[in-house]
Amino acid sequence: MSGHSHWATIKHKKGAADAKRGRIWSKIARMISVAAKNGGGDPDSNLTLRYAIDKAKAANMPKDTIEKAVKKGTGGGEGVNFDSIQYEGYGPSGVAIIVEVLTDNRNRTGPEIKRIFEKGGGSMGTPGCVSWMFNKKGMIAIATSAIGEDELMDLVLGAGAEDMQNTGEAYEITCDPTAYEGLKKAIEAKNIPILSAEISMIPQNTIPISEADVARKVIRLMDAFDDQDDVQNAHANFDIPEEIIAQLSS
Repeated sequence: MSGHSHWATIKHKKGAADAKRGRIWSKIARMISVAAKNGGGDPDSNLTLRYAIDKAKAANMPKDTIEKAVKKGTGGGEGVNFDSIQYEGYGPSGVAIIVEVLTDNRNRTGPEIKRIFEKGGGSMGTPGCVSWMFNKKGMIAIATSAIGEDELMDLVLGAGAEDMQNTGEAYEITCDPTAYEGLKKAIEAKNIPILSAEISMIPQNTIPISEADVARKVIRLMDAFDDQDDVQNAHANFDIPEEIIAQLSS
């Protein structure tokens, strides 16, 4: 397990999604409004909006809340003039981190992201300093208990997947972003439960974290980004063994 998909799995185990549901809904509503403003309110013709709505449904956001967010974007109302900015830097042990934000005040958000990096034992770098280490991919995670590996492999490769890895507790399936929607629908059509599904920045290589103290610092830093209201996603290239994750969770 590695990088952003690894972080998504850790969050799932920690139950962070339930604990922070209100904050997650607020972030996704912002994502929906911006997508609707930039590309229109029809998810069939606006893939960015469709992806945001899928994410909202996965987070159990109420239908009327989703519809309000779409109307807020298409209506051109106040409060939807957000800038999309990507910050890059390093965490403990040189872990590469990309932080994606939607903000209505970059003069506020930039210093806050820098402070989080530094407080977490890292440093914010210049644009492009780590993004070259990542590739934009669709990523879908499925519990290994849900289906046999060979059966799933046949299904996903036929539906456009590029790769599938068995990480122990989950299958991590990657694809080109253009194949993401079709692949996800093919899995859903077979009623296979999905742990997480998103367009993500997948690291080309990972940094192994073998010490519990360092792993704790890395996860604490990622949590801090997750807690920042303007942050939409944080991607990283760490690789923490299952036994250390279990040790931190105990």
